[in-house]
Amino acid sequence: MQISLTINGTDVTREIEPRVLLVHFIRDDLRLTGTHWGCDTSNCGTCVVLMDGQPVKSCTVLAAMADGHTITTVEGLADGATLDPVQQGFMEEHGLQCGFCTPGMMLTARALLDHNPHPEPLEIREAISGQICRCTGYATIVRSIQWAAEHPLVAAVDTTEDEEVRA
Repeated sequence: MQISLTINGTDVTREIEPRVLLVHFIRDDLRLTGTHWGCDTSNCGTCVVLMDGQPVKSCTVLAAMADGHTITTVEGLADGATLDPVQQGFMEEHGLQCGFCTPGMMLTARALLDHNPHPEPLEIREAISGQICRCTGYATIVRSIQWAAEHPLVAAVDTTEDEEVRA
C-alpha cells in the first residue's frame, strides 16, 4: 500500500507492507535512527515521535495510520544548525547518561512545552511518566525541561559540522 506523510518537514511517499510499524518505517525505510526501538509493547517510551504535535509511541502505530499526518522525530527538532531549546536544555542540565531514552524524552518535552510553556515540575513528571529512564532518576531530565521552558528562544551551539540528514 502507498502512504504519504510529512516527516520533519519533508513530504514522503512510499510503498509499504500494511503491517509495518511506524517505528520500523522511520528507522528502516527512512534511515532516521534517532527514534529508538525498545520494548515493542509501549512500556518504555523510547520510540516516541510527534504525530501532528502529539507524542505517540511509534511501536504501537502502524505506518499506514500515519498516512496524511505530520511526524516529527528527534532529527527534526533542530532548526538547521540551531538546536531546539529542549535539546540545549538536555546539554546544559546533563539530562542524559546512556542516551537511549533521550529522543523520546525530548519529543515528549517539546509537545509539553508547546502546550504548556511554563510547566511545574509535577506537570513535567506527569508528561514523561510513560517513559522509562534507567540511568538518571529523572531529576536531571526534569531540570532539562525546566531549562528549556526558561530559555524558549535561546540560540544554541552551531551543529553545522555534525548536521544529520533530516529526511
